[in-house]
Amino acid sequence: MAARQEELRERLRGLGFEEVRFVRLSALNGEGLRKWLESGYHGDMHWMERTEGKRTDPGLVLEGARSAIVLGVNYLQGGGGGTAALGPSGTPSWARYSLYQDYHDTLKPALARAGRLLEEGFGAGASDYRYYVDTGPVLERAWAARSGAGFVGKNSMLISRTHGNWLFIASILTRLELEPDPPLTRRADPGAVGLLCGKCTRCMDACPTAAFPAPGVVDARRCISYQTIENRGIIPAELRAAVGSRVYGCDTCLEVCPWNRFARAGRRMILSSRGDIAAIPLRELLELTPARFAEVFSGTAIKRVKLAGLLRNACVAAGNSGDPSLLGPLLRLAAHASPVVRAHAVWAARRLGAGALLAQARARESDPEVIAEYGPAPQAQAEG
Repeated sequence: MAARQEELRERLRGLGFEEVRFVRLSALNGEGLRKWLESGYHGDMHWMERTEGKRTDPGLVLEGARSAIVLGVNYLQGGGGGTAALGPSGTPSWARYSLYQDYHDTLKPALARAGRLLEEGFGAGASDYRYYVDTGPVLERAWAARSGAGFVGKNSMLISRTHGNWLFIASILTRLELEPDPPLTRRADPGAVGLLCGKCTRCMDACPTAAFPAPGVVDARRCISYQTIENRGIIPAELRAAVGSRVYGCDTCLEVCPWNRFARAGRRMILSSRGDIAAIPLRELLELTPARFAEVFSGTAIKRVKLAGLLRNACVAAGNSGDPSLLGPLLRLAAHASPVVRAHAVWAARRLGAGALLAQARARESDPEVIAEYGPAPQAQAEG
């Protein structure tokens, strides 16, 4: 069994997975997840509540599940993305993971091949395993930590001693009983948050919006990644300045981690780079049409925010840019069909000192959503 398992590990690495670890499944202590949900830290991610039981008990996901294969893909690549400030060309900032073809789509074929290896080498049937890439009711980071793939840091992310903070995590739940790999240990509790962080709190200290109420705990409602991706409505006004130039996600708490000094660029056997996205100027984002949005972002993770979401985020970045040359597209967006886009365009234009221009352009600020955010527009008062 041990020899076959090591052969499986090597064959999985040959598929492009840079981390391959095995872990024995059992019910997890769900107290931390329960407290997180009760505190409302999940924001509008209501699916977390609906699947709470499955997340802590793998047997509810796959009856009779005994083991999991934790698979990691290093997505670190050199070049753009992940910086907090606008560069001299007005280039916005993107979370590093978004600068690829959608990893959900590109990892799944490799996982299907991994499943066939289980069938060929261990006699597993197609119903004896299930695989997930970040979308199933599986606490991937918890299982990855138990498998020794890394440890859960104070930024709540899996931190690898080899790959730093830059791993996509996939998992295969199986009824096979595989020999588990040992977790990383330095303390009595191998599941302790910040196991190898020591006294370091750089991630928590660097968070632009103070989204960490405690080590390893993220209040999604204050997290820039949540606000620019998961939130489909109004980004709270008090958080917008801290968003800076970020138009999709935030890497700050990952980038400052000292463990990244050991990280090297990934092999990218599975991933398909879209580094060209990082060079798109902010003005071009503000001028996106439905056709251009589909042309550029189809097949990427960015498509999930839809055109209105990306325009909203670009408006916030424009308002933080200090660049009055962006007022033209902002004024046009202040009359956009989406009230969410209008609200953020108006905020950005006012932040750049264009209150009078908004009145002259008769920007459509009179929607209930915008009035609730900013009060009646100047022209609405004049018309009243």
